[in-house]
Amino acid sequence: MQQFDKRQVNIFSDDLRQLHFAELCNALYERELNHLSQAKFSNISLLQRQIGGLKHHIKRAAYNLLQDHTLLELDIHNASWQAKQGAKCPAKLLDFDKTLAWYHRPLELGVCAAVHVSELGTQHIELDSIDRIDLDAAKLHLNKFGWFSLDGQSLANQTEAKAVKTQLLKPTKGIFIAACCGHSWNHKGRTQPRLLSLRELMLSFSINWQTFR
Repeated sequence: MQQFDKRQVNIFSDDLRQLHFAELCNALYERELNHLSQAKFSNISLLQRQIGGLKHHIKRAAYNLLQDHTLLELDIHNASWQAKQGAKCPAKLLDFDKTLAWYHRPLELGVCAAVHVSELGTQHIELDSIDRIDLDAAKLHLNKFGWFSLDGQSLANQTEAKAVKTQLLKPTKGIFIAACCGHSWNHKGRTQPRLLSLRELMLSFSINWQTFR
């Protein structure tokens, strides 16, 4: 009888896991298709490649979301990470010297990085990855946001009139939690969290949370 009960528990557990997996896939498909419908593509083949790769990437993302290997809570219905949001953006604690010390050391390509993004009175922290490092020139390149000096300052043309301003941050637990959960702020305080892109979600799986415990 005891063996039967254990088997039943495993069956129900597996069924629930499959249900959660399906919910996550549905939420991710809805999000990505909405994103693709609004994106601008220079040619149809690029759109076709992105749609063709959705099945693989979404299944992989849903599987990783269920692994419970982070400090964060999972929202099954929105396929998003959840954690308490601070009253102020943690990027306010920016220290150029500490950022320089963090990045002026051996780093692996592909490692996850965090960027403070300020746009039209709102701000959030976004995940990106390092794809080029030039220690001789004291700069590094991120896949999406481009070149930064090792103290975190953007080397792109960021004039006062430019709508979007970016700053590379020294990674901390608070910085990565805010980025993974899509926390956003404006001049009044907290705002509605944004949903991460599938690319950012995949980057969140590469974070070694043991580093920040």
